[in-house]
Amino acid sequence: MVKVIGVRFRRVGKIYYFDPLDMDIQQGQHVIVETARGVEYGYVVLGKREVEEDKVILPLKPVIRVATQKDDEQELNNKVKEKEAFKICLEKIRKHGLEMKLIDAEYTFDNNKVLFYFTADGRIDFRELVKDLASVFKTRIELRQIGVRDETKILGGIGICGRPLCCSTYLSEFAPVSIKMAKEQSLSLNPTKISGVCGRLMCCLKNEEETYEELNSKLPNVGDFVTTADKLKGEVSSVNVLRQLVKVIVNLENDEKEIREYKVEDLRFKPKKRRDTSSITDDELKALEALERKEGKSKLDDN
Repeated sequence: MVKVIGVRFRRVGKIYYFDPLDMDIQQGQHVIVETARGVEYGYVVLGKREVEEDKVILPLKPVIRVATQKDDEQELNNKVKEKEAFKICLEKIRKHGLEMKLIDAEYTFDNNKVLFYFTADGRIDFRELVKDLASVFKTRIELRQIGVRDETKILGGIGICGRPLCCSTYLSEFAPVSIKMAKEQSLSLNPTKISGVCGRLMCCLKNEEETYEELNSKLPNVGDFVTTADKLKGEVSSVNVLRQLVKVIVNLENDEKEIREYKVEDLRFKPKKRRDTSSITDDELKALEALERKEGKSKLDDN
């Protein structure tokens, strides 16, 4: 077992482990640590604890010190400088006519480096921009291209649910999300209805995936033939996943048909094998739609 503390450097950022040595470090404190980027100011989200050695990458870097009042003041001063650096970088980007969107600027705690985060459609030749920025800030410059999900995580916003975005409030890492999750939850495949602010599939589709998979495993598919508790045979017309109810078109006497609703436990059936869509990701959604339209089998809800 190894003694560690968990530290974050960004709000809702990834948690990194450090060796607390013999210091009395509590959750909620700020610490000064050495990272691959240099000396950094971090927030302790996990107090001193023991974890198994295979859960961490050894050797752990030790904590330099618990942050002092002077360290706190320097961090606040860095935040002010970051706003000014952001404005200067925007001006330089316009000057060089680069097709890139600046997202954030960040100073390392020791001011040894300034990082600028940006998004762009393709590769950007920013060598001249880096030289220009280095002449202004007199320190190391790093420009880092990020994806649209990381952009949204940094900027934050409000989702279609009316609440702050999951990625900017509690998700420290992005989980893979696929179109299979939307299908399991019987959601519309209209991209405008299942995409988040970033334009990718909503992260919250992952939240109830296991529950829906478990509930769906107990239900027949639409089109399956079932036998009811009252010995009638019929075809499934629709299912209510959460309530575990099934509407069946039952065959009555004189070839009459009627739609009746049953609890799933009152039916006997042999479910069809579900089509595996786990390999379909949000990046393939448009191709999927185009294929369905071409085949004339589109089931998208465009209402």
